[in-house]
Amino acid sequence: MVLNFKKFPQLTTERLVLRNIESNDAVFIHKLRSDEIVNAFVGRDNSSTLKTAEEYILKIQNLTDKSECIYWIIRLKESNDMIGSVCLWNFDTENEIVEIGYEMLTEFQGKGIMSEAIKRIIEYAFDSMKAKIISAFPSADNVNSVAILKKFNFEFEDKKYNNTHENIKNLVTYTLRNPQ
Repeated sequence: MVLNFKKFPQLTTERLVLRNIESNDAVFIHKLRSDEIVNAFVGRDNSSTLKTAEEYILKIQNLTDKSECIYWIIRLKESNDMIGSVCLWNFDTENEIVEIGYEMLTEFQGKGIMSEAIKRIIEYAFDSMKAKIISAFPSADNVNSVAILKKFNFEFEDKKYNNTHENIKNLVTYTLRNPQ
């Protein structure tokens, strides 16, 4: 598996730019990490402040610098609005497994935007990183997230793989295998 993010891979789709997180994204990160609906599904409390958002950005930048995580801000091309994030992390290099995680501001959900972003991230994980399996650990209660995964042929698994999540109600495992 190829894990070197020194030259950050900015990705694009028809409507989106997936770009590196920046220090000046703290207001957006605070808003995203304060969204009560999103937080309920990812097992996060609503204690975000601008300071904790800034600390989170530094944490992500450090993990990216060490090639332990790659995190994209999802931005609309048309308006430049930041609307969500998607990441690949929790790398199991021995078994060539990466975990995908994603979240989107509530007001942008249900418009096919996250599907567009995830499709591009799957291509990146399989084609550029040479991953063999992408794992995801949504709450079974998050029917929209599960539907997106099923749309891309992720399969429900009994095995937990590299799941390190806590505080997520009704956590389930889905995986997608590289067809090549």
